[in-house]
Amino acid sequence: LEDDERGLGSWDIEITPEALSHLVNIANGDARTALNALEMASISILADAEGKRLLTLEIAEEAMQQRALSYDKNGDNHYDVVSAFIKSMRGSDPDAALYWLARMIYAGENPRFIARRIVILASEDIGNADPMAIVIATAAAQAVELIGLPEAQLNLAQAVTYMACAPKSNASYIGFNRAMKDVIEKKTGPVPIHLRDASYKGAKNFGHGKGYKYPHDFDGNWVNQDYLPEEIKDSIYYEPSENGRELKFKEKLNRLREIKNRNPKK
Repeated sequence: LEDDERGLGSWDIEITPEALSHLVNIANGDARTALNALEMASISILADAEGKRLLTLEIAEEAMQQRALSYDKNGDNHYDVVSAFIKSMRGSDPDAALYWLARMIYAGENPRFIARRIVILASEDIGNADPMAIVIATAAAQAVELIGLPEAQLNLAQAVTYMACAPKSNASYIGFNRAMKDVIEKKTGPVPIHLRDASYKGAKNFGHGKGYKYPHDFDGNWVNQDYLPEEIKDSIYYEPSENGRELKFKEKLNRLREIKNRNPKK
């Protein structure tokens, strides 16, 4: 905000708090963008009879061709609209997802904020059921940075409809939470000796890497060996769903886990 105020002083104008807030919101933390926005908005201001120049919200909106956030037409709350947007994608309803996207864009929501929500959902609610989801989500976020609104709304719409139509799984999200819970609540065991770094000089003197089996030396690029600390070696965190690509992951892991159960490591 200080950078904006210094820029304001150089332009010799007054600005309403609403207009300043709008320009700062558009800048999204970028001081240079904020000053450029201030300059663009200031050009169209005419002095009054006393020679004063006042930058209002209406002038700022017109200069930037972007409305300030306005969710109160139907008593909406910003976070309620965002919640409806996310839940529509999660619930595989592309029509509703597009509607809430349009509502956010019309209200003047920061497109970066929208893009971040899509990227998060791609991993939290789709995950490995469709690994392309995170690729498309991040590509849309990059497009927002490259071209901005209004053109970037097309990129957001494409990403939103893809997320809504993609198969869903939160298995990786649940798996991470399970692992984190163990890290926090259970005794943390040391890294097994065969998994320790043996690349530096003298590492082998400590036994690092002893007994490690290189998976690519075995059929199917897999060998039965433990990768977790002894205290939690039988823990299972990731349980793939049967949706999309994850079904193949589930079949493979079930097969490998069955082999391990038949031949437990001593």
